[in-house]
Amino acid sequence: MATTTVAKKVKFIITRQDQPESASYTEEFELDYRPGMNVISALMEIQRNPVTNSGQGTTPVCWESNCLEEVCGACSMVINGKPRQACAALIDKLEQPIRVEPMKTFPVVRDLVIDRSRMFNALKRVKAWIPIDGTYDLGPGPRMPEKKRQWAYELSKCMTCGVCLEACPNVNEKTDFIGPAAISQVRLFNAHPTGEMNSEERLDALMEDGGIEGCGNSQNCVRSCPKGIPLTTSIAEMNKQTTKHMFKRWLGV
Repeated sequence: MATTTVAKKVKFIITRQDQPESASYTEEFELDYRPGMNVISALMEIQRNPVTNSGQGTTPVCWESNCLEEVCGACSMVINGKPRQACAALIDKLEQPIRVEPMKTFPVVRDLVIDRSRMFNALKRVKAWIPIDGTYDLGPGPRMPEKKRQWAYELSKCMTCGVCLEACPNVNEKTDFIGPAAISQVRLFNAHPTGEMNSEERLDALMEDGGIEGCGNSQNCVRSCPKGIPLTTSIAEMNKQTTKHMFKRWLGV
């Protein structure tokens, strides 16, 4: 007697939003399981065949992605209640039904696409780059001691994914807290032999309203960071540096 094999299914509940001002809603999808699937491949399958679990045709789900290697940070979203990268979220390791939502810290543009302006404006505020005057040949740059280079490299892994801001309870629409990513980048660029020329400017930015004083030490950021960046260590160090900087300004040193 012939036996029939029932194909394994994967169920998704996706939070959608048609426009920034419109209300959100959910749609359910059911896909055939394939070994090695991740959330991005599932979203691509839904995009190719946008039909809900009830057989109703719908518009393709919108999301952002780029490298698919957990490097660019573009595919950040909330999966089963946890902010993370969709490219690294393997179906085999997720409880079903898989719930996919946009990160709530940032304004929704459409579906899973969010506006990260808050995070990028924070990086501008602390001057998270190395200023170079001109594009001419400046010769070899100064070398960093190996011990400093090693921990600085860990900080440089930040991919501006926004997950640490999503996990932080102090980053919300009621505050202007710049968040852990920008604070950690101040530590990185102030440690650079060239970047330290603007160290006081960055420390001044951290001492303004919405700066480092907005951290409530929940430590959610370091637990959620997909790159394992020691964010709380950076926050503690910058807290110490801003305090020293404040006393120097009072003393006129």
